Amino acid sequence: MGIVLLILFYILFPAVVLYLADRYTIVQRIGPVVICYAFGVIVGNIFIFGENVDKCQEPIQAVSILLAIPLILFSLDVKSWLKIARKTFLSLILAIVSILVMIFLGYFIFKNEIREIWNISGMLVGCYSGGTPNMASIKMALNVDADTFIVTNTYDLMVGAVVLLFLVTIAQRTFLLFMRPFRAEDMEMTDGQSVEAIRSEFESYDGIFKARTFKPLLAAISIAVFIIGLSYLISLGVEFLGSKLSAGNSQAKDSEILMSVIIICITTLGIIFSLIKKINRIKKTFQVGMYLILIFCIVVASMADIRSFNLSSWPILVYIVIAVVGSLFLHGILSWIFNVDVDNFLVISTGLTMSPPFVPVIAGALRNKLIIIPGLVVGIIGYAIGNYLGILVAGILK
Repeated sequence: MGIVLLILFYILFPAVVLYLADRYTIVQRIGPVVICYAFGVIVGNIFIFGENVDKCQEPIQAVSILLAIPLILFSLDVKSWLKIARKTFLSLILAIVSILVMIFLGYFIFKNEIREIWNISGMLVGCYSGGTPNMASIKMALNVDADTFIVTNTYDLMVGAVVLLFLVTIAQRTFLLFMRPFRAEDMEMTDGQSVEAIRSEFESYDGIFKARTFKPLLAAISIAVFIIGLSYLISLGVEFLGSKLSAGNSQAKDSEILMSVIIICITTLGIIFSLIKKINRIKKTFQVGMYLILIFCIVVASMADIRSFNLSSWPILVYIVIAVVGSLFLHGILSWIFNVDVDNFLVISTGLTMSPPFVPVIAGALRNKLIIIPGLVVGIIGYAIGNYLGILVAGILK
């Protein structure tokens, strides 16, 4: 009975959070992800659902993240990326370079202080080039334990909150000390979509259960299941080739490689299927994917041991400060060198490292609604490239 109640909690609690977020500003500001993590940790550490709950946690964790990846990617308009404005593309490249430089710097500083730092580095790269979905999928691909994931993500939320406060208050004035201000000619439209149209792609759940929306969603979920199955078959092929070419690898290492192959294949196939118009036009696939991410967040949080939060984890906190704050200022310096204005720099940095929902917040603080669309487009691109970058960096550092 306890396991049944736990499964219902995992599935239904995100719906409650989203309902409250839609009606109460304070819940929206805290964020559904933060609330799901917090309640997950509480539930997991007060043992109200009894023992042997781990039997359902691992399967739910795997299913939620593997289904979420293609569903999120189905809604992406890859063709519009080819129309991305020159200045927006330049700032995107500068932001990614800044993130990678600071991640590698932090790695060499703390490589003797943080256990399996290459895994944490990969998750941070995925998070700061996409967002929570990328961090979650890379966690699974690299077989990162729940405690490490929760500690890393919690510190990221703490540092991110401070940085967000900086961005909405004095960031513009600070960077204007050496960067140029925004000018009307800096506005380069990336495509013909309106701000409301882009925002609705990942924010609105209205009408999701109407027949004209729900039936195509079931088809999209079926396609996602097919992609997972195909990715698994490809991973078996890789395993077979690997067994022929080498020997002596540990089972744990083989499992990690296979899961990385599955995540990469699911990401790639998700992007490929998004090029099919009938699939790309299915409404609310992004929202369903994000709902599954919230389920994943609760499950992983409930698996974490609260005793893992202690002074011994301080290097992870400092590493994240270096990654977030360092990459922001390095991106600012590079933007100054390449003559990118301060508003574009700030909103694109936000879209990439904090995810699209924060872009309108920063644009509002800058009193510049014209830069919302470039920030949103860059943030959405980040969802697609984050898995590749994170797994690649973790492999290089390991």
